[in-house]
Amino acid sequence: MRPAERALLASLPTGLLIDGEWREASDGGTFVVEDPATGAALLAIADATPADGEAALAAAHRAQAGWAGTAPRERAEILRRAFDAVTARAEDFALLMTLEMGKPLAESRGEVAYGAEFLRWFSEETSRVSGRYATAPDGRSRLLVLKRPVGPSLFITPWNFPLAMATRKIAPAIAAGCTMVLKPAALTPLTALLFAAVLEEAGLPPGVLNVIPTTSAGRVTGPLIRDPRLRKLSFTGSTEVGRRLIADAADQVLRVSMELGGNAPFLVFEDADLDQAVEGALLAKLRNGGEACTAANRLLVHERVAAEFAERLTARIADYPVARGTEPGAKLGPLVDAGTRDKVHELVESARADGATVALGGRPVPGPGYFYEPTVLTNVPADARILREEIFGPVAPIVTFADEAEAVALANATEFGLVAYAFTRDLDRGLRLAEELEVGMFGLNTGIVSNPAAPFGGVKQSGLGREGGFEGIEEYLDTRYVGIADPFRG
Repeated sequence: MRPAERALLASLPTGLLIDGEWREASDGGTFVVEDPATGAALLAIADATPADGEAALAAAHRAQAGWAGTAPRERAEILRRAFDAVTARAEDFALLMTLEMGKPLAESRGEVAYGAEFLRWFSEETSRVSGRYATAPDGRSRLLVLKRPVGPSLFITPWNFPLAMATRKIAPAIAAGCTMVLKPAALTPLTALLFAAVLEEAGLPPGVLNVIPTTSAGRVTGPLIRDPRLRKLSFTGSTEVGRRLIADAADQVLRVSMELGGNAPFLVFEDADLDQAVEGALLAKLRNGGEACTAANRLLVHERVAAEFAERLTARIADYPVARGTEPGAKLGPLVDAGTRDKVHELVESARADGATVALGGRPVPGPGYFYEPTVLTNVPADARILREEIFGPVAPIVTFADEAEAVALANATEFGLVAYAFTRDLDRGLRLAEELEVGMFGLNTGIVSNPAAPFGGVKQSGLGREGGFEGIEEYLDTRYVGIADPFRG
């Protein structure tokens, strides 16, 4: 480990943040965060217990009334200071994410810029929360509509974007006046701890944000979801877990936001600019090493251009260096753990058994860490298992189609509906696809759709609710109606 890495890790808080205090777990337990590039230990941090979870929710509940009464401008200034602080410490955040998650430094820097932008965006939205005052249609009363914070919220975030998944939830909650309990992923909790420390420095009052890393997620968060003091649950992760959380949340009729699994189709039509399509595929497939719910999972290519597209894509991917994310020139880091790497290889082997051709890669990289070769599969049958499940790795399966109708049918043949991508020069076709594809987001001639100013979320089994954009803050606001007697009655 390099001196700069040791110094950064030594500077981090290692406890739980509850009611403005960094403390040990109630039973003194800790767990070790590993470097997925080497398997070596990075840092041991406190492992929250159910009692710690209860203490965190109690702190959020106590802080809620005072925080809701804070002036919008004050909340906005905290978010703006946090944006400035994260931006100033961009290299620290980027290095930390690379160490605990594995992505190359260049991608980590991109996530810092993206994640920080939620802080700036919602700092600007804070003072724009408004209601309305109107005369009832019959003229006999007045209608006053207010927006009020939902209340204490539980956030369960994934390991693949350690900063952005936290800021995308925390920033609108702060803007709306909600207090929070954050349970970051056990694989990548260090970025969340650093971010919590930055928010403290930015002036966030004690109890507004409480952070409880744990290796016992169900034992710690289950009681919180059943606690009547909690009023909101936001989760990003697998559809399987999301279904269980929605069911658990039903008992308290919690407001829920769910950003769940994806199975994104990437459509390349016969009239597409193939250079542009290949560049888009590299972004949509290999960003974050393919470990993203927005990753292109199924590359659907018109039969007239499929061979050329596959040849160009394979040539480009073959030049992607696989290395520890801190190494100069690294474009693909390790997968996050052995289980993820094994699942990726299992899907590749399943596709091979189904008749797919391995045009490139197809194997784990020997040696330490959890690396997998960037892989291109051609001649993939339309019913192959690899096309039904999230790959979450650097594997690009290519399927051909004959016409637009077949392309749409293949794209929609999934229980998921998060995002789709399409490359075509035909504007009318692009507009048809925007209406016909069963997704919450659509990238037309681009391989990236995520933007803090846009609503992020899916349909079908990909979840409900939206994060980001004007819609994002509404997830943390209740609507209250006040009926007022006619002031002119007499």
